[in-house]
Amino acid sequence: MKSTKWLFGVALIALGFTSCKDEKEAQAEKAVDSYVVYVDSVEKVAIEDAQKNWEGIDAVYQLRMSEAEANLANLKDSIKARERIIASRDRYEVIRTKMVVVAAPVVVDSKQQLRNALFGEGKIGDDMNFDWVNAGNIHGVYQTFIHTAEDNKDSYSREDWDEIKLMYEALDSRKNTVEKEGLSKEDNREIAGLKFKFAPMLKVNRMGAKSEEMKEAKE
Repeated sequence: MKSTKWLFGVALIALGFTSCKDEKEAQAEKAVDSYVVYVDSVEKVAIEDAQKNWEGIDAVYQLRMSEAEANLANLKDSIKARERIIASRDRYEVIRTKMVVVAAPVVVDSKQQLRNALFGEGKIGDDMNFDWVNAGNIHGVYQTFIHTAEDNKDSYSREDWDEIKLMYEALDSRKNTVEKEGLSKEDNREIAGLKFKFAPMLKVNRMGAKSEEMKEAKE
């Protein structure tokens, strides 16, 4: 009789363990499914809408991911579950990258804005590389540079004129190289005319901007 009760007790304990284990596994599967479904839902949200609520979206994501990873040990097929988690995580990183690209405006400093205006968008960067200027386009480059400077001379600061002088000298240096690479006499003559008018204007306006800055500093 005692032996029967003992076996019955062991059976109840084993059943309890099995029930507990099944419950934990069910919770684990739910946690992983919840994580995967959440990433699926985020993918379907328009970028503009997601951007407005990104902090909340990401906070929920971090919670779902933590729960899913914490429950892996309770799954029989934890390898397959981990693969699902990794796949969803990779998809979410793609979404996050899109959010960062949308959220981060391109900031162009004043010097680069000036270079873009005088030479064209992105033609000249911090490296001051003029290799793209050749015998075929140098006349046009001088025209754009000088006419733009003339048209905007009243709006330039002393720092702007310093930068213009620096770029003008760099362009002249490039011209010395281009002359040896087949610059036509006609283009050379036209460039000389542009430079003849621009050089004194550069000097006067640069000095004027500097004097104005000193006057304002004293006041």
